[in-house]
Order: sequence, then structure tokens, then C-alpha cells
Amino acid sequence: MDKITIKSLKFHGLHGYYDQEREDGNEFEIDVTAKGSFRNAIRDNNLDSTFNYELVEEVVAKILNGEKEKLIEALCFRIGEDLFKQATPVKRLKVTVRKLNPPIKTPADYAEITMKWNR
Repeated sequence: MDKITIKSLKFHGLHGYYDQEREDGNEFEIDVTAKGSFRNAIRDNNLDSTFNYELVEEVVAKILNGEKEKLIEALCFRIGEDLFKQATPVKRLKVTVRKLNPPIKTPADYAEITMKWNR
């Protein structure tokens, strides 16, 4: 199986459990890995035969700039569901959402969730 990965898409979004997070926002990073047979794209030179990472950017931007979510789990689920529906050549999909500098007392680089989809 072939694998295409796009790492650390960076977005500012008004997501978080606390009101302050939903007003000021947070910094997020998203990783997406798609597996499938993408070799037909080589013959066809056709983005529809592979995993188009412009689609990833479009879907993630729509969700991160859209309706506010309290949990990164909800963001991850929405991103994965949308991508998996639209990227039909993909057989396996993995999405990771990281919230940078989570609002906890102890300094931490990030909190993250990873979810997977399979056909």
C-alpha cells in the first residue's frame, strides 16, 4: 500500500473547552496520513486517482475556521469523516490534531488526539 502524509498544517482556531479559548483561540497542528493504491495517478497524471493534499488543506481550513468545538476529539472526527468521504482512493486514513500550549498549570508543548478510518 502506498502512503501520503501531510504534516503540521498550522491553524489558529476558536476551539476549546473554556470560554477564553473560544474567544481568543488556540494554535493547532494537523497531520494526515492516507494509504491506498495511488500508482494509477502516475499513469493518468490525475489528482482524482491519488490523495490530493489540497483537499486536506481545504477540509481542515473549513473545519478549523468554522463552527466552534469544545474538544479536539470533535475536530479530529469531523476532519477525518469529511476527508474519508471525499478522498475515495484512500483505503486507510489517520488524522492527528494537536492543540499547542494546552491550558493546564504545567507547561506542555501540546495535547493531541489521533483517529483512524478504514474501508
